[in-house]
Amino acid sequence: MDRFAEVDIFVRIVEAGGIGAAAQRMGVAKSVVSRRLRDLEDRLGGRLINRTTRQFSLTATGRAYYERAVKVLDDLEEADQAARSDSSTLTGTLHIAAPMSFGTMHLAPAIAAFLENHEHLRIDLDLNDRRVDLVEEGFDMAVRIGTLADSSLIARKLALVRNVMLASPQYIARHGRPRTLDDVEGLPALLYTGMAERAVFQCTAPDGSVGQVRPQVRMRANNGEMLLKMAEAGLGLVVNPTFICAEAVEAGRVEILLPDHEFAQITAYAIYPPGRNLSTKVRAFIDFLVTRFGENPYWDRCLAEARGATALPGR
Repeated sequence: MDRFAEVDIFVRIVEAGGIGAAAQRMGVAKSVVSRRLRDLEDRLGGRLINRTTRQFSLTATGRAYYERAVKVLDDLEEADQAARSDSSTLTGTLHIAAPMSFGTMHLAPAIAAFLENHEHLRIDLDLNDRRVDLVEEGFDMAVRIGTLADSSLIARKLALVRNVMLASPQYIARHGRPRTLDDVEGLPALLYTGMAERAVFQCTAPDGSVGQVRPQVRMRANNGEMLLKMAEAGLGLVVNPTFICAEAVEAGRVEILLPDHEFAQITAYAIYPPGRNLSTKVRAFIDFLVTRFGENPYWDRCLAEARGATALPGR
């Protein structure tokens, strides 16, 4: 049996959860699959799978081999597809990493819509706020939000991410509605953990002047959705990305304060490793996200309405 066929059987065993299940899916005898696995392990000189009559688990070597094997098979499938000039059909697995809040709120519906049009494509999504190593961990691409560190990775802008100041109606009733940034000085506030302990709110006023104030820190957290929930409960005002707070604003649970002031703007990027031509499936998905989010992403409608406008300036 050729090496690629051995690798394919190994991947099928892992994805099926066992030799017997893989044999059943392939429509062959269990002894055939078991023998091919032994041949592969003999050729590699080490055990890939720990197996007993009741348990199945990958060894450390097996886990690393599986992750690379999946990539190899996907690349081969894509090469076959390109040779057939069937560029409209996306196949294989697209491995994506993305931050938790943006992933659940905006990437999830985007992926659902994308897969609806590409029934032969699979998605392997890792939602995590840590910065993954795309090359080391085998990801095809990642979505990142913020300032990108210097690296060899290739980045493409997906959308501008605006921040706004928010408070609940009950908070506003208790403390009043700020009309200027100075009115925020000393008010109870909720801060993102990434800010310094003696943090300040800073923004640009409509006249172009830059100001900053120091609020009274009521709570700090490393998750924007958590801070939004606390703001909805009236515990403090918060500066939050519009992609997190848009639905809460539209539902009236929080209100945008100082809508004509520009708080920090960041960018959502799609990033991917360099070194070879961008695969068809990665390019197609990034193009889809750029089109879906656009110059004025839908989550900014709440800010446009607060400013009495129908659109916001583009990037």
